[in-house]
Amino acid sequence: MTDGPAAALKRAKRVARGKHVAISGGAGTAKQFISSGLVDEIMIHLVPVFLGAGVRLFDGPTLTDVRLEQDAVVEAPGLTHLTYRVSRKRPAAGQS
Repeated sequence: MTDGPAAALKRAKRVARGKHVAISGGAGTAKQFISSGLVDEIMIHLVPVFLGAGVRLFDGPTLTDVRLEQDAVVEAPGLTHLTYRVSRKRPAAGQS
């Protein structure tokens, strides 16, 4: 899809007919959906392989108010599955 994450999610929800929708992809894709406020849960599959380069998942000004609350951790040989609920920091009273 080339018309943005909101349009892609809307289409996926329509096709899913009330079922959960999962977004797959790398850090770039995840950042677009998280930045747009379209994600309520994130699953990170952590494999300890050092590649030497990559994209930081939570780096950038649109992600500074994102908060993660750990929901589950599942360990497996050579892999850890991390599940977080996603929310945003609310501005203090008197701030917008």
